[in-house]
Amino acid sequence: MRLPAGVRERVAAVHGGAALPERLRLYDGWAARYEQDVAALEYRAPQLAAASLAFAFPAPPAEARLLDVACGTGLVARELHRRGFRCLDGVDGSAGMLERARSTGLYRQLRPCVLGREPLPAPAEHYDAVTVVGALGEGQVPSAAVPELLRVTKPGGFLCLTTRSNPSNLRYKAELEATLEGLERQGAWRKVLAQEVERWERATSEEESTQGTGYISGVVYVYRKCPVPPLEEG
Repeated sequence: MRLPAGVRERVAAVHGGAALPERLRLYDGWAARYEQDVAALEYRAPQLAAASLAFAFPAPPAEARLLDVACGTGLVARELHRRGFRCLDGVDGSAGMLERARSTGLYRQLRPCVLGREPLPAPAEHYDAVTVVGALGEGQVPSAAVPELLRVTKPGGFLCLTTRSNPSNLRYKAELEATLEGLERQGAWRKVLAQEVERWERATSEEESTQGTGYISGVVYVYRKCPVPPLEEG
């Protein structure tokens, strides 16, 4: 079944390379329809990312402090909450998205922040886990902002990141993976998993579709910040 034209137009608008103020305005305007649209897209990144982080997490997560970067309307928070995470903070550049996220009641704190333009509003080594789901892509959060995610993560903490593998995002994906691999070579973190997923979401055009499937693929990455604490005996 073909995606509704309105969904395709709204997705194209926010990924269309507009200047930041215009892009934030588009996200503000999209907030009320966002969850309806991503349901039509069969967007699986929030579920996949939360499941991957929960799988990697070594201890019961209820007391773990987690920062949901580019939190949108709170889709990732819902999935994390289902998996036992309770101490959630969020940041997003869109006031409209933050208002929707606030209405979920799942976050302790929500603050405005445009990652890549300004530092995260958190002290160093504050969070046990940090997520960025859906915002690492062409024309969105630059790959050069990844070290700022590490700054606010505790040693031994986890970072869960996602990106898309559709044709228009391949250049960005290559830049992102070069950044991730460079940080690993420097000893900043170690890779826990990188999971390629074929049916990430429905494609908005034939050109973006993976081998004519009508879907695009994507990747979930989980890294652990070094130094990783030793395993407890017993």
